[in-house]
Amino acid sequence: MTALVRIDDEAIGTEEFVRILKLTGRFESLVDEIVRDKVTVHAAKKQGIPVPAEEIQERADQFRRVLGLHRAADMNHYLDGLGVSLDEFETFIVDGLYQEKMMQRVCSDRAMEEYFQLNSPRFDSIEVSHIVLETEGQAKEMMSLLGDDPDSFAELAREHSIADTREQGGFIGKVLRGSLKTEVEAKVFNAAVGDLLGPFAAGDRSFFEIFQVNAKNPARLDEDTAAEVRRLLREAWLAARAQEHIIEMR
Repeated sequence: MTALVRIDDEAIGTEEFVRILKLTGRFESLVDEIVRDKVTVHAAKKQGIPVPAEEIQERADQFRRVLGLHRAADMNHYLDGLGVSLDEFETFIVDGLYQEKMMQRVCSDRAMEEYFQLNSPRFDSIEVSHIVLETEGQAKEMMSLLGDDPDSFAELAREHSIADTREQGGFIGKVLRGSLKTEVEAKVFNAAVGDLLGPFAAGDRSFFEIFQVNAKNPARLDEDTAAEVRRLLREAWLAARAQEHIIEMR
């Protein structure tokens, strides 16, 4: 058994390490991350993406500087402590560059713009507030009060809502499509600013929710949307690439 760490006379080896990862639910996510990285590297090599020697050296130097390893001897001592060879370290650096360059192609400005134009409605957002109450009777009474005085929404939320947003006057903030239950989302996104909607019952009727639409924001490719588009492009690309390989979990 290869010992990863030793506590007095007790050695914790690789088998126990893997077993703990599995039992704590962290094994699959770690393996998934490694598989994604390897699939990306395979694709980058297949496409002939270049990784020049000067870029490898620059990235290795950056790695050393971040860790304060300014001399070659310091770096060698660091790798020896990890049980990692220079060749393995170089492979780590090269693979990282392959992954970055591949993702730059997948998530290019052109790819992001095209995806956004084809899917722009899904990036519409609204700003909403809500009041959550325990019974349908309370919710209906609240709708009546709000109908007479819509401007009292925040005040009534602070006084009566059981949600953790009560201190903010029920304000949830920016909500994208797909963030709310389907039947609620359709009505909320089609509502006008200032509209009151509800009450909507939870599946088990344990609470009832009232919404007020504060603002509507048509989709635009801002920083937040761009980050989400990159994520979606990356996930779709990785899913497609995974189909090209035989991947087995052991």
